[in-house]
Amino acid sequence: MKYVKILIAAFVACSAVTACKSQYEALLNSNDTDAKYEAAFEYFNNRKYNKAASLFESLSVQTAGTERDDTVRYYWGLSNYRFKDYLTAEANFGRFVESYPRSPFAPEARFLRLDCLYRSTLRYELDQSPTYRAMEAISQYMLEHPGSSHLDVCSEMMDDLQTRLDTKAFEGARLYYHMEDYLAARVAFRNVLKDNSENKFREDILYFTAMASYKYAKLSVQKKQKERYLVFVDDYLNFIGEIPDSKYRKELDAMYKRTQKALGRETVADEDTDKRDKEFAKERRRLEKEAKAAGKKSAPEE
Repeated sequence: MKYVKILIAAFVACSAVTACKSQYEALLNSNDTDAKYEAAFEYFNNRKYNKAASLFESLSVQTAGTERDDTVRYYWGLSNYRFKDYLTAEANFGRFVESYPRSPFAPEARFLRLDCLYRSTLRYELDQSPTYRAMEAISQYMLEHPGSSHLDVCSEMMDDLQTRLDTKAFEGARLYYHMEDYLAARVAFRNVLKDNSENKFREDILYFTAMASYKYAKLSVQKKQKERYLVFVDDYLNFIGEIPDSKYRKELDAMYKRTQKALGRETVADEDTDKRDKEFAKERRRLEKEAKAAGKKSAPEE
């Protein structure tokens, strides 16, 4: 008896699903434009975006050339967008803007097309062709619509996409460094800045450039170390000249001192000069203190 009840319940549920499916398919194949139009918006408002998109797509054939056409085509793209089918949505918004550039939906359609392009981009490890396409479209939009309310969002998109490209370039060069191919790493890091001097990882790139040249020199045969340590010296001076207060300064300073020692430039005379400079600074502070005290004693009494 229990088994029979289960079968009956399953049959009822199946019948209900079949009925709903038949009703939707009947609407999809219907020539009743008004009924289909109303149902499409009902599905859309109930967040059943995939079904709404199919109905709007079917409607677009029936409403072509009528007053409803721009509304149907816009909501077709918007249904795709809400369903996260960004590839189809981008294509639909693009065609919509070309067909109805003066529609009240056009400004939003233009921006949503950009958002689709942005959302279709890939992680920095993968192909960045979609990133370049999105950046080109966003740049053009910002140039052509300087008064748009979406400019701040567009700027954020551009910043994120540029960071993605910068990260890909930086990590690609750093891969050689982690592989301990220091000569290739230095060349790769320099090429990154050659291609884009404003890379967001510029400080790290300059640091790894110097580190790569130092390690390459250190691991070289003795007869070639001198000329290669000199390359590090150039990289070091370039780094501290540009970013004197860098978080990497202390580490690179230590390597610079070791390099000077390896090059035979750390002499007793240099050490004596440093010592004299320190003693002179100490004596100057003492004299300034005595002069200040003497000034207070000679001040006239009131």
